[in-house]
Amino acid sequence: MILHEFISYDVLRVIWWALLGVLLIGFALTDGFDMGVGALLPFVAKTDIERRVVINTVGPVWEGNQVWFILGGGAIFAAWPPLYAVSFSGFYLAMFVILAALIVRPVAFKYRSKRESARWRTAWDWALFAGGAVPALLFGVAVGNVLQGVPFELTPDLFARYEGAFYAKFFGLLNPFAILAGVVSLAMLVTHGAAWLSFKAEGVVATRARSVGAVSGLVTIVGYVLAGIWLAFGIEGYAFASDVAANGPSNPLYTEVLRTDSWLSAYAARPWIALAPVLGLLGMVMTVLGMRAGREGKTLLWSKLGIFGAISSVGLTMFPFILPSSIDPRSSLTVWDSSSSHQTLFVMLVATVIFMPMILVYTAWVYKVLWGKVTEADVTESSSAY
Repeated sequence: MILHEFISYDVLRVIWWALLGVLLIGFALTDGFDMGVGALLPFVAKTDIERRVVINTVGPVWEGNQVWFILGGGAIFAAWPPLYAVSFSGFYLAMFVILAALIVRPVAFKYRSKRESARWRTAWDWALFAGGAVPALLFGVAVGNVLQGVPFELTPDLFARYEGAFYAKFFGLLNPFAILAGVVSLAMLVTHGAAWLSFKAEGVVATRARSVGAVSGLVTIVGYVLAGIWLAFGIEGYAFASDVAANGPSNPLYTEVLRTDSWLSAYAARPWIALAPVLGLLGMVMTVLGMRAGREGKTLLWSKLGIFGAISSVGLTMFPFILPSSIDPRSSLTVWDSSSSHQTLFVMLVATVIFMPMILVYTAWVYKVLWGKVTEADVTESSSAY
C-alpha cells in the first residue's frame, strides 16, 4: 500500500481545513494583539516615553507572531490552490493594502527611535497605527464578503471570472454587512490589544488601555450579535443539492450547489457548532468585565477565548464551504473539491507534525523569557529598546 493511503483523502481534507483554521486563529491570537496595540497607540500614550513603553510591549515578539500569517498564506497556497488563486485574484487590491500596512509596521518599529525629532516620531507612530488598524479592519471586511458569497464563476477550464470586475475589486468589498464585519474585527483586536497592554504595561498606560478596551469590547459584543442576526435572517446560505463524493476530484464544477434561506441550516444539521458563538460571546463579555475590574492575566485569556470562538463560528457555520460564489453557486469552493492531491496533503501533514511542535515550543520559550511588565526604566536604560 502506498504510504499516503493510510489516511483517506476525505479525512486529510478535513484535517487541512482544521489546520488552516488553527493557523488563522493562531495569527489572530498572537499578531492580533500586536495590531490592536498599534491601533491603540495614539489613544493610550500621550508622551514619548509612554509611547515607547507601548511599542516595547510588542517589540520583541511581533516578528515571531507574524510567522502565523506567513504559515496561513503558505497553507492556502499548498493545500488549497484553487482557493488561493480565486481569492487573491478577486481580493488583490485589498491584499495589497493589507501587505502595504504590514510592511510599513516593521519599518516604523525600526526607524521610529532613530531621531529625536517629535515630528519624525509622531509620523512613525501614525504608521504603526495604520499598520495595526488597517489590516484588522480589512480582514473582517474580507470575512464579511466570504459569508455573503463572492461574485465569481469558474470557466470549464477552471479560470475564475468576476462579475463586473468585482466593482474594481476593492470598493465592491465595502458593502454594509462586510463593513459591519470589519468593525467587529477591528474592535475585537483593539480589545485584545488592550488586554495585552493591561497585562504588560503599568500605570496610566494600562489604565487607559483598560478604559478603551472596555468600550471596544462592548462594540465587539454588540457588533457580533448584530452580524449574527443579519447572517441568520438577511443573508442566504449554501448547501449541496445532493450527496457529494468526499474523495472526489478537485473540480467544483462536478458538484451541484443550491442557495438556502440562511446559514442557520448548518446549526440545524450540526447543533453542537452553536458552542462556537457561545464561546465567542462569553469570552468577550468576561473580557469587558475583567477590564472594568482591573484584572490582567485572566482578562487576556478570556480575550483569547472570545477570538477563538468568533473565528471558529465562521468556519463551522460555513463548513464544508470555503469560498461560496454568489452568481454561480456551482462554482463555490468547498473542502471536498478544492484541495491539493491526496499525496500532497499527506506529505504536508507529515511536515506539519514534525515542525509545528518545534514552532510551538520555541514560541512558548520566547514568551517565558520575555515574561514580565515593561516599565519606563526598561525602555530608557536598554540600548536595544525601540
